[in-house]
Amino acid sequence: MKTERLHSLDSLRAIMMLLGLVLHSAVTYGYVDFGDAWPIKDGATSVSNDFIVALIHSFRMPVFFLIAGFFGSMLFYERKPLAMIKNRISRLLYPFLVFLLVLWPINIFAFGYTKLVFAGSANALSETMLMFSNPFTFIPHHAMHLWFLYYLILITGVVVLLALLLKTLPGLTKYVHKKFRWIVQKPIIRVLFFSFLTFSVYISLGIREVGTTASFFPNFNTFFFYIFFYIVGWILFKSKDVLASLMSLDWICTLLGIVLFSIYFFSKHQLDYIVAITLSSFIVWLFIFGITGLFIRFGSNYSSKMRYISDSSYWVYLIHLSFTALLPSLLIDWEVPATLKFLTVLIGTTLICFVTYHYFVRSSFIGKFLNGRKY
Repeated sequence: MKTERLHSLDSLRAIMMLLGLVLHSAVTYGYVDFGDAWPIKDGATSVSNDFIVALIHSFRMPVFFLIAGFFGSMLFYERKPLAMIKNRISRLLYPFLVFLLVLWPINIFAFGYTKLVFAGSANALSETMLMFSNPFTFIPHHAMHLWFLYYLILITGVVVLLALLLKTLPGLTKYVHKKFRWIVQKPIIRVLFFSFLTFSVYISLGIREVGTTASFFPNFNTFFFYIFFYIVGWILFKSKDVLASLMSLDWICTLLGIVLFSIYFFSKHQLDYIVAITLSSFIVWLFIFGITGLFIRFGSNYSSKMRYISDSSYWVYLIHLSFTALLPSLLIDWEVPATLKFLTVLIGTTLICFVTYHYFVRSSFIGKFLNGRKY
């Protein structure tokens, strides 16, 4: 039996993608220096922007990979493995390859120009254009913000192979799903259980936190950390009838997640390793169960606005980075607080992304390429 469209999870997936706009708009105006990962930093900074960046980072990708695992599982079991593989190739692999080549020179220009402007260059535009006299500039050196698509492709391939293998062990999969269902339906137990598993992942990897890596050479820690959440989402699909139970304590989980994150954020440099990863493990699952529960509570019915946002989210995610890097160069002489600059970049980027989606993507071949249909 085909699963009806789950508007709540569809919306949740879209919002997690769109939070990238918020994160990348704020990072230029925070105190934290991310080095080559984000080489532009405005003179106006605020710790509130660092808080926003760290808060989003604490749950965004785990939530996204979990939801990706859920929908990947749905395709695997309802459309059959071969159809699922074809779908993932057309929706993940092809867009990754195309936009990697298209966006690389655009992002090189945006970051290069703004970096020179911030450095006080009087000829920032000509110096930036000079970089493109070298043909190798057009060749991607890393995956940029598309790193998550890169890992999603790798993780999907590995999990499909595992799922095909486990089809030969029906007794084991039945036992796992039975225990999984029981745990998910117990609000406190599920937080404790999955937090413990995440704590074990941190211990086994010997890391304090998982950074993002855009290298074409897969990072084992990044892969192993996110495949864990993908697999949880994959198993959750087989127990989708218990999704409503995630509404239990959803508000409490979300608020407690904010409280624990605030404690972690303002004291992380004083925390020892075990305390730090314990807090991180609880924070991520409090947010996962809390936010997912809230979306199920308030977003399970069809909404034309949310459907539009969901349809646009892929495009917005793909193209937003260059604008969050370029727009700060226009605000460098604006003598206003860092938060106002951050909001200006966020609003400007959002408008550009949605306007281009509406007029150039939604009813064009690009929309069909990304979402499988055009309106």
